Amino acid sequence: MLTKNQLVTTKCLRLGSELEGVCDVEGMPLFVPGALPGETVEALVVKAQQRYGFGKLMKVLEPSPERAEPMCPAYQWCGGCSGQHMSYEATLRAKRAQVLDCLNRIGGLGLSEDQVPPVLGAEKPWRFRNKTALPVQGTAMDPQIGFYRRRSHAIVPVEDCPITMGPLAAVLAAVKGWMREAGVQPYQEESGKGLLRHVVVRTSRDGQLMVLLVATKASLPKVDALVAKLKAVEGFHTLVVNVNKQRNNVILGRECQVLHGDGVIYETLLGLTFEISPLSFFQVNPPQTERLYQTAIDFAGLTGNELVVDAYAGAGTIALCMAKNARQVIGIEIVEPAVDSARRNAERNGITNAQFHAAAVEDLLPKLVAEGLRPDVIMLDPPRKGVEPQVIEAVLKAAPRKVVYVSCHVPTQARDLQMLAAGGYGFEKCQPVDMFCYAGGVENVVSMVRKTT
Repeated sequence: MLTKNQLVTTKCLRLGSELEGVCDVEGMPLFVPGALPGETVEALVVKAQQRYGFGKLMKVLEPSPERAEPMCPAYQWCGGCSGQHMSYEATLRAKRAQVLDCLNRIGGLGLSEDQVPPVLGAEKPWRFRNKTALPVQGTAMDPQIGFYRRRSHAIVPVEDCPITMGPLAAVLAAVKGWMREAGVQPYQEESGKGLLRHVVVRTSRDGQLMVLLVATKASLPKVDALVAKLKAVEGFHTLVVNVNKQRNNVILGRECQVLHGDGVIYETLLGLTFEISPLSFFQVNPPQTERLYQTAIDFAGLTGNELVVDAYAGAGTIALCMAKNARQVIGIEIVEPAVDSARRNAERNGITNAQFHAAAVEDLLPKLVAEGLRPDVIMLDPPRKGVEPQVIEAVLKAAPRKVVYVSCHVPTQARDLQMLAAGGYGFEKCQPVDMFCYAGGVENVVSMVRKTT
């Protein structure tokens, strides 16, 4: 039995879903961030439950050959990355094992190791992230901008981040300088007072830069002074304020006002140009996104004659990339500004066989299927929580020949695949893709084929 503050010497057996070490102490799992498989470590039990515990790594007694020196000076405290203490190849092996475990243990698919191929790793696992959201704390004269500590809302101040694209350091310096000059008070979670909550930076591969300030009101002081400072930053394109008055942990509110520029930046994927608006979902790793989307398109097996439904379509990225290989594509997305972007993206790229609907998938897809919609392929790319049961029911009723499921959270994907399997679909193939280098989590593409008519 584990007890809090107990000091144990144990061996790490494997890595968990967040790349933390999973150790064994007298038959009980102890999760120890920083420990690597094969290592003998000394750990302090910081939390003890009836069946498992959490530990703090105190000392590595027998290091693994996979151990590496973190590139980021804030890595020890920051909660943004969890795998910089190991080789990149070790993170990919851990993510492959995670996919296999979830698809079998949760999804009940009974796959062999050979049926889950190696994770498609990034050619450049640094400076890949095109969106970075940083909370703001401190005072107007001493602003603290950074990332939250692990399991905390205390700030780890940073000057830069080695996984972020673009001139993040210059943006943060400009914002902090403006805060001091204009007396901009950071938001305080405890009291709900203050103005600036988050600084969000979005970047395209060709260097266009969007700065999005999340504030408790749209009116900001000395905006001209801030714009002047940001214009000195290479690639600065647009400044937007997002209003979030709610006392919660959600970063973005629904209201945006453009303070400079046109309020969007542009990215190219698979030869198409996409508009990225402040509230649009867009994958964070563009080179890996192209590999992810191409995998999904290949899995769909399109010949040019198919009707495709893209559920959870976002700004239409997957739908429009598939359109040139399909007869027609129908996209469904609940966020109206994202649907507006999708329609503009279609027009921008001269695509006329894609239409987009602003609605919740769980509301519209069952309705369309009840009215007779029978797609050949359904693409599912839901948020982390997975697919709603009524969506699965609609998919089974529509009976497409193939379902392609893209997920950033394999446990919920596996849960949903089990329901598809129970409804007459068989596993065809999968391909994990590393979108979040040196962090927990992995994107996974699975194709399911209808077995019954």
